[in-house]
Amino acid sequence: MSDAANKTVYLVDAYCDPVIVRIQGRACVANSASLHNFFVQMISQGKMRFVLDFAGCASMDSTFLGVLAGAALELRRQAPPGSLVLCRVGRRNLELLRNLGLHRLLTVDAGDFPMEFGQGTAPLNGSRELGELEGARLVLEAHENLVAADPTNQGKFQDVLAVLRNRVDQK
Repeated sequence: MSDAANKTVYLVDAYCDPVIVRIQGRACVANSASLHNFFVQMISQGKMRFVLDFAGCASMDSTFLGVLAGAALELRRQAPPGSLVLCRVGRRNLELLRNLGLHRLLTVDAGDFPMEFGQGTAPLNGSRELGELEGARLVLEAHENLVAADPTNQGKFQDVLAVLRNRVDQK
């Protein structure tokens, strides 16, 4: 696994409401699968409210942002709709969120959202590496989520989407 994935930790408390995720390090393609799987699992268990603490997030890439967009889109489809709140987002990360239109899809809290981790706090297990096809599918889905979140992203990611669709279709 890459150095970025080894240095990044997603600390989670899945037993509180809202579910809290604290990001420490670089949120990127190398470590986004564990967060994607966590969202899928939590939503399937009926968890509909999430808060992500970005105070320790050094940077993020488009795959990670697409995972967030996918979770927010899925939460909106639920009845009643769920929520995804990002708090303590630094200036650069906020700029990335706005450039991709994600600030219109999820809530960005400018203040210090009160968060207390309970006794169930644990790091997500991100040690399993994805195979080439599984990784390509995750990255493709993430970028399709960005386009679904804001159609103007189509132009930004059309080449990436074409390459990834080709790779997934060939397998």
